[in-house]
Amino acid sequence: MYVVIFRAKIRSLDGEYAKVAARMRDLALGQFGCLEFQSVSEGDQEIALSYWPNEASIRAWKSHAEHALAQQLGRERWYESYIVQVAHIKRAYSSVS
Repeated sequence: MYVVIFRAKIRSLDGEYAKVAARMRDLALGQFGCLEFQSVSEGDQEIALSYWPNEASIRAWKSHAEHALAQQLGRERWYESYIVQVAHIKRAYSSVS
């Protein structure tokens, strides 16, 4: 399993941002094999974690036309800066109560 870590410094978020973010989440989960998606923001910082079964799914998602447009809007309007990291998860465990 892989995780894509998206960290951004927020410039300004508007009503369109919420719609685009919800659409991107639905698209990733519904059509591109994303297993789980979580995001939080605090002050001017945002972090999103998305979990994927393989790198091919991540590459397909990154190159999708609608996602590319959302990325462009992010660079132009919503984010001052961002970093994307892709990591392979070697081991995971949890405690269920």
